[in-house]
Amino acid sequence: MNANHPHHRADLARLATCAMSERGLQPEFSAGVAAQLASITGPASEAGAAMRDLTELLWCSIDNDDSLDLDQLTACEVLAQGAVRLWVAIADVDALVKKGTPIDDHARANTTSVYTSARIFPMLPERLSTDLTSLNFDEERLALVTEMVFNADASLAGATVYRARVRNKAKLAYDAVSAWIDGEGALPAEAAAVPGMEAQLRTQDAVAQQQRARRHAEGSLELETFQPRAVFEGEQVVDIRDQVHNRARQLIEEVMIATNGCTARYLAAQGGASLRRVVRSPDRWLRIAAVAEEYGETLPAEPDSKALEAFLAKRHRADPLRFPDLSLVIVRLMGSGEYVVETPGGPPIGHFGLAVRDYTHSTAPNRRFPDLITSRLLKAALLHKRSPYSNAELGELAAHCTRQENSAQKVERKMRKSEAALLLESHVGQSYDAIVTGSTTDGIWVRIFTPPADGKLVAGEGGLKVGDKLRVKLVATNVERGFIDFVTAD
Repeated sequence: MNANHPHHRADLARLATCAMSERGLQPEFSAGVAAQLASITGPASEAGAAMRDLTELLWCSIDNDDSLDLDQLTACEVLAQGAVRLWVAIADVDALVKKGTPIDDHARANTTSVYTSARIFPMLPERLSTDLTSLNFDEERLALVTEMVFNADASLAGATVYRARVRNKAKLAYDAVSAWIDGEGALPAEAAAVPGMEAQLRTQDAVAQQQRARRHAEGSLELETFQPRAVFEGEQVVDIRDQVHNRARQLIEEVMIATNGCTARYLAAQGGASLRRVVRSPDRWLRIAAVAEEYGETLPAEPDSKALEAFLAKRHRADPLRFPDLSLVIVRLMGSGEYVVETPGGPPIGHFGLAVRDYTHSTAPNRRFPDLITSRLLKAALLHKRSPYSNAELGELAAHCTRQENSAQKVERKMRKSEAALLLESHVGQSYDAIVTGSTTDGIWVRIFTPPADGKLVAGEGGLKVGDKLRVKLVATNVERGFIDFVTAD
């Protein structure tokens, strides 16, 4: 074993598995899951008057380069007077994973896929999530389709939901599509091979950017968090790269936000309960206002998403380098999102961060259990059948999904720290440019830029505050605990 690299990818996989168990998540599938999986012979197939055939539309998926669990497809057409019809297809996972089966029980236990660089812990067995229930290229699949019509100013003219058969015509990746949109790369070959796909992507991007502008005008918050990912060559971590929130990611984000809003309103119109994704109006607004005051800005006395968004946009323009750290402070003060049950006539909560009243999670049923729940609620509503979940059961699931999502995020954060420690353990003694990201009674926290990694300043000059730049020297790492220690460099 190389003395400079005492830890390898296998160690990260082991640590991730332990972290899953410690947080109450199940890292392995049961024998019951294996037995049920063996009984599934192929993708779901269904016909009937209620099942539309949309396989000829120019559907495409856009996801990470390495994503195989494809949950959504998009297609569009330009209408008269600048209006656009947009279709969003979401994988009908429920067609193969029925409520109360062993596979569903595992999904219900974890409630989400957990992504670490060394090992992925899928919510569903990979034969389903990356194949039989995935909207794979050139494969016919069942889907729940939200059809939306946007006016020329990107306001929503109307929407409907129905079931359909679909076929992915082009499997695309964020970075390649974004480079093409920005004029820095060619149209991806997968899109170029489909006549009409280039125009589809241009139209979807245009609608998404209009939607984005409208949301921010309404007070949707522009936040930019630090999302590093480890890069491997064989068993070695060779780099850590921050995930760029590029134009193609914005395209999918806007389309999914619109779809989730339409889903929530459709379920409300049917008169039943739904599982909503909410971010409450922040209780710690005065602390948020105090943060703004440190930058010479004044926020209203009561929570105001438009005012907060204006402050954030101004800071992003003024200091993009430090903006992810400001974003993190605001996210922590706002509080995390949660799942709640909303019933007809009940008090609205809404999503403060997105500045929307109606919002659910519906677009990733291969990866998130709340989305699978919503899929079942939609299918029942479409068939005018009784809800598959009682209000009491939905309430229990809302609290459980919130807890498990928080646990999954803690696993992913812990592993990002261990990944960075593994990369840096052979670089002890080297110096780096850094920025102060936190100052608490426990110490000073810093982030180095290349590679992007967080650590603790265990010795050095006093009087540092968040946002200060400095030079630090790496003095110790601990892969098992995810610790990285720095001192100020001479």
